[in-house]
Amino acid sequence: MRQFDIAVVGAGLAGSLAALALADSGASVALIAPPARANDGRTTALMDQSIAFLKTLGLWEEIARHAAALETMQILDGTARLLRAPPVAFRSSEVGLEAFGYNIPNAPFLAVLDARIAATGNIVRIESGVTAANAFEEGVELTLDDGGRVLAGLVAGADGRKSKIRESAGIGVKAWSYPQAALVLNFSHERPHGNVSTEFHTESGPFTQVPLPGRRSSLVWVLPPKEAARLGDLSAAELGHAVEARMQSMLGKVTVEGAAQRFPLSGMTAERFGKGRIVLLGEAAHAFPPIGAQGLNLSLRDIMALKALIQGATPANDAGIGERFDRKRQADIRSRTLSVDLLNRSLLSDFLPVQFLRSAGLHLLSALGPLRSIVMREGIEPLGSLKAFRDGLRERVARKRA
Repeated sequence: MRQFDIAVVGAGLAGSLAALALADSGASVALIAPPARANDGRTTALMDQSIAFLKTLGLWEEIARHAAALETMQILDGTARLLRAPPVAFRSSEVGLEAFGYNIPNAPFLAVLDARIAATGNIVRIESGVTAANAFEEGVELTLDDGGRVLAGLVAGADGRKSKIRESAGIGVKAWSYPQAALVLNFSHERPHGNVSTEFHTESGPFTQVPLPGRRSSLVWVLPPKEAARLGDLSAAELGHAVEARMQSMLGKVTVEGAAQRFPLSGMTAERFGKGRIVLLGEAAHAFPPIGAQGLNLSLRDIMALKALIQGATPANDAGIGERFDRKRQADIRSRTLSVDLLNRSLLSDFLPVQFLRSAGLHLLSALGPLRSIVMREGIEPLGSLKAFRDGLRERVARKRA
């Protein structure tokens, strides 16, 4: 049996980043996942807090050349409803940042992580699935698909919505589905995007264009499943015309790159996020629609919280880390899941009071700079507005004393 301080199960973005972050703390880490990985044409928008974390791990310089800055994020009402909201633009300069974050294609992002993992001496890559996880007083024993066994003082399950680690720990989930599917693709366009991301709110959900390097963008188009299937079966030229029409030709002629991917939309949260020597990260713990660039940013906060808990400690001597991790992550995960769910359902609702509240909220954001600033800071980092107020107060006090 092979022994490690920590075993991370799952080698997607969340699992790979977790392995690197935990190894950075000096622990011996096993990263366990099958070798095959589907080609991922999606992109991931990481906010400023997440970028800062990548910098602490020494990863950002390699990733940055694949990324495009998000300097402005605007919301446009693309519905034909009676109650329509005004355009709202969130500019990073309003909160003193060069950019809210960066949009990164998943494929080169994963390639950078794979190369760094291979070069990290205290990470051992085990290319196998996990059949079961059995917790004992001295650690957690993982039974692998190939018959091998691994013993670890801490197991981090980052193995997705159908997590075998979560199932083995006896942690239940609350899951729900939406009458929607996401059509995901990348496209080039005639006009420069100017580092502006545009989210059209439509009756079927958001249509979100996010910048990529050059005159290119990624798109997440949320639609009824049958319409997503119809559009996905169009030729590249026909689909490009549909995207351009939905964007009202804001970026000129559109050329779709490669094939579009379709994903049914659903949500899930685990009943708890840790138990004993097991913790859940990423989509093993929480999953929701791709709205507001919250998915991997939330997963990175899982990883930051876990790294802080093991800093200076020995996982083999900490049988209650799962419970402490659970307490630490409850508020952030529950509040983000609820806010994304409510926003998505408000777009789908034909109930006039709900439409009024959404429209009124966007009116206030458009008109009130301080409120817009609070929302922007909270989108970047939980309690970001409170931290900004505290830092500003300290700065004013320091100036008075000087």
